[in-house]
Amino acid sequence: MEILGSLSVNVITLFVEDLPASKRFYQEVFGLSPVYEDDNSAVLDFANMSINLLTTPAAEELIAPETVASREAGSRFQFTIQIDHVDAICEQLKERGVALLNGPMNRPWGIRTASFADPSGHIWEMAQQLN
Repeated sequence: MEILGSLSVNVITLFVEDLPASKRFYQEVFGLSPVYEDDNSAVLDFANMSINLLTTPAAEELIAPETVASREAGSRFQFTIQIDHVDAICEQLKERGVALLNGPMNRPWGIRTASFADPSGHIWEMAQQLN
């Protein structure tokens, strides 16, 4: 049985209004190049984790039924933990009284995900690589 607190956070998703400007910032300030990008996102690898810059329209779909806050509203991100068995962890979360926001579901980019929020509304995603 996996204990979530013993696992590494490997991806932080930041919701952005202007993807080209955000990507340019990370390239210029941190010296990073995207390891993956499409019309909605750019993923940049740090030494021990990745940052996923995700456009707000794509973010709205990702975290539904929650809403994406405006820049002025405060923090806007999602933590992702890579795990081996999303469904098993979802059962453990339900046993602990944690309500899922969405999932488990297979995403078009080859990941099975499920999300939940902490008491302050910070969203956590569990992601399982599909083979």
